[in-house]
Amino acid sequence: MSTLRFFAIKETLNRTPLKISETKRRSELFGANVYNKAKMQQTLTKDAFESVTSAIEKGTKIDRSVANQIASSMKDWALSKGVTHYTHWFQPLTGATAEKHDAFFETMGEGQAIERFGGSQLVQQEPDASSFPHGGIRNTFEARGYTAWDPTSPAFIYGTTLCIPTVFVSYTGEALDYKTPLLRALQAIDTAAVAVCKYFDKNVKKVNASLGWEQEYFLIDSALVSSRPDILLTGRTLLGHASAKGQQLDDHYFGTIPNRAMAYMRDLETECMLLGIPVKTRHNEVAPNQFELAPIYEEANLAVDHNALLMDVMDKIAERHNFKVLFHEKPFKGINGSGKHNNWSLSTDTGVNLLSPGKTPMSNLQFLTFFINTIKAVNDNEELLRATIASASNDYRLGANEAPPAIMSVFIGDQLTKVLNELENVTTGKLSPKEKTDLKLNVVGKIPEILLDNTDRNRTSPFAFTGNKFEFRAVGSKANCANPMTMLNSIVAKQLIEFKAEVDALIDKKDMKKDDAVFNVLREYIKKSKTILFEGNGYGEAWEKEAKKRGLSNNKNTPEALQVKTSKKAIALYEELGVMNAVEIQARYEIEMEEYIMRVQIEGRVLGDIARNHVVPTAIKYQNVLIENVKGLKEIYEKDFKKVAKAQLDLIEDISLHIVNINDMVTKMTNNRKEANLIKDVSVKAREYCEKVKPLFEDIRYHCDKLELLVDDELWPLIKYREILFTK
Repeated sequence: MSTLRFFAIKETLNRTPLKISETKRRSELFGANVYNKAKMQQTLTKDAFESVTSAIEKGTKIDRSVANQIASSMKDWALSKGVTHYTHWFQPLTGATAEKHDAFFETMGEGQAIERFGGSQLVQQEPDASSFPHGGIRNTFEARGYTAWDPTSPAFIYGTTLCIPTVFVSYTGEALDYKTPLLRALQAIDTAAVAVCKYFDKNVKKVNASLGWEQEYFLIDSALVSSRPDILLTGRTLLGHASAKGQQLDDHYFGTIPNRAMAYMRDLETECMLLGIPVKTRHNEVAPNQFELAPIYEEANLAVDHNALLMDVMDKIAERHNFKVLFHEKPFKGINGSGKHNNWSLSTDTGVNLLSPGKTPMSNLQFLTFFINTIKAVNDNEELLRATIASASNDYRLGANEAPPAIMSVFIGDQLTKVLNELENVTTGKLSPKEKTDLKLNVVGKIPEILLDNTDRNRTSPFAFTGNKFEFRAVGSKANCANPMTMLNSIVAKQLIEFKAEVDALIDKKDMKKDDAVFNVLREYIKKSKTILFEGNGYGEAWEKEAKKRGLSNNKNTPEALQVKTSKKAIALYEELGVMNAVEIQARYEIEMEEYIMRVQIEGRVLGDIARNHVVPTAIKYQNVLIENVKGLKEIYEKDFKKVAKAQLDLIEDISLHIVNINDMVTKMTNNRKEANLIKDVSVKAREYCEKVKPLFEDIRYHCDKLELLVDDELWPLIKYREILFTK
């Protein structure tokens, strides 16, 4: 075993779990470091509290004098907890979070100083916009951008810093972050859903989109990671032969959580409680050293913020425990990758989950309305939804017989399929009294019982109905949830607007009663949405062929998937709802294409370096050992030399062939990369990287992995899969 591998494994084996003392109940810790409504009510005047509450619930503007009072109270609360700095915490289009810390401290002259924080610092700051991805919106010499306070997401303390969630926009007003379009989409779905809810309950004044994410991740010892340049620089292993034992015994899934991992989880959960992140579930996932955590559902904007914050916190807590968290969707070949299932629903301010049936036919008709409209929205926009989960890293996971395929489909289960089939046969026009009675008693009225018994789950479906929510299973583990949530809420909002227009037209022009009009429109939607419904095995080749017959898109890689983002349909959708304009849409397309190119470019460079500077020299070193051995055998067994040394000679030849192939392919990959870099059009350049650079990764890996099996384990320089995945 190489010296580096030996010491990395030795250091790992010497680890002992940190002892975490839990002296308080989780409920007592929850939100202790969050400036939430309860703390605002305690520290603000009645007028100021009502002003900020109105801003949160109705989107009204906060007067500057009120902002000053909020800032003063927020500062006093933060200082009482040992805070020294504040920051506008935002989510630029890098995929990570961003923050610039400023001290509350200010000088007053004559050796005097004071802690100061006013409404202007709370409401707005000016970070450098040109240094973040902007897709050409800003020139380098036009650097000004603004962060603006989002009162719907409460401020929180992490370490000694008060973090204020904000949006991030350019000097000319274009969104440069994930949060701004999401907030606009949430406003759109609120307005559209409330209008439809009025058919069923006049008291509804607001509809919130809720989100519950499930975060999958790998925990790897930091010493082992440090010995792998590919994991350090790309987040995944670019080479490495499969371990003899992987996940085939299914013995890790839901198994006893290892002691070190448990200590990490307990420490992490304590931090989450303090930050108001309502984590609830933890368990082993399918692959070795893979785990999952999930929270209680929250309003979508807050849930997105909490997930972005969580990933930062997970990294920091991991350092305490000598771990490295891998969020990459496919860090290890041959075992399951990681996703981030987005569980989505809609709920009213009257406490009703719109995707959950009720006790009356009327509430169940409301459920069917939102249920069928969501299916119709996905059916009509499946390619747009697919584009929101496209990334260089998620390409390795989608369709890998462990995750949903790149083809979008909706799973609803056999029982609900039968319900939709019944509704499809509703009479056109006004329903007869008997038909309406039969529908309400035998179909609509029995939905709660149907769902109670319908426990089927299709793990191969990218978009599945799971009882009282839809689960978007294709989202990647390191993705920002805002991207898919912006699109999903937008397409459903657009669909609900169209639904209401059609129902109102039937009521006004055809003199139909409301129920008749609703049933008629839903019936047509069921007929038009059959293309997207699929109950079978999404992993099978048969589905790929069937999907092609149905006309569903199958964009297998990111450059293909992203093309639709700048289509007339996408631009019209976002502009109509006020979510994004054409400039913002084009900028995001450019940014995501550029990121794809850079990710593949970095992986190519790292792989070339490891192959030529680590693998090949080690193979040659071992080959020289064999050659010396063969020379010795020739001296001893001159007559029978070839027979006695056959195994060594074959090994020498095999090693030579692999070395030649590695060298040739690395040269070809490098040349293809250089040619691609000369292309200015980002779309063409991304396709060149996808089609001419990336495919060589597997070829190079194949020969490197073969050498791993041939070369003496004592010489091999890289930590192997069995050591990464099974060293505790």
